[in-house]
Amino acid sequence: MTELLDHDAYIAAAPEALRPQLAVVRYRLKQALPDAEEVMQYGMPGFSSGGMMIAGYGAFSKQCGLYVSKGAINAHADDIAAAELKASKTGVTFSPTKPIPDELITALALASRKDAAG
Repeated sequence: MTELLDHDAYIAAAPEALRPQLAVVRYRLKQALPDAEEVMQYGMPGFSSGGMMIAGYGAFSKQCGLYVSKGAINAHADDIAAAELKASKTGVTFSPTKPIPDELITALALASRKDAAG
């Protein structure tokens, strides 16, 4: 597979059922991080500022993931649990049948940017 060079190509190559979710995540991250640059890192789309990755997202076969700082996950653990989503140390997984709430995308992105700024 050739390396995808931008967010549009990444979303277009994702499983069809996941594309709408990825588009929402991308839009919400752009709104929350207007000064961040859209980048591709390790084959996945993300947003960085000052050379620091703030948030990334990806698609797998049946679910998507939003990747942020460990501190952002910890700060919003209750919100993630309330949305009945699963989280790892640096990510939250979601699917078309159990999408990530828009407000949670924004909150995680802002918290991750705060962590990246130190």
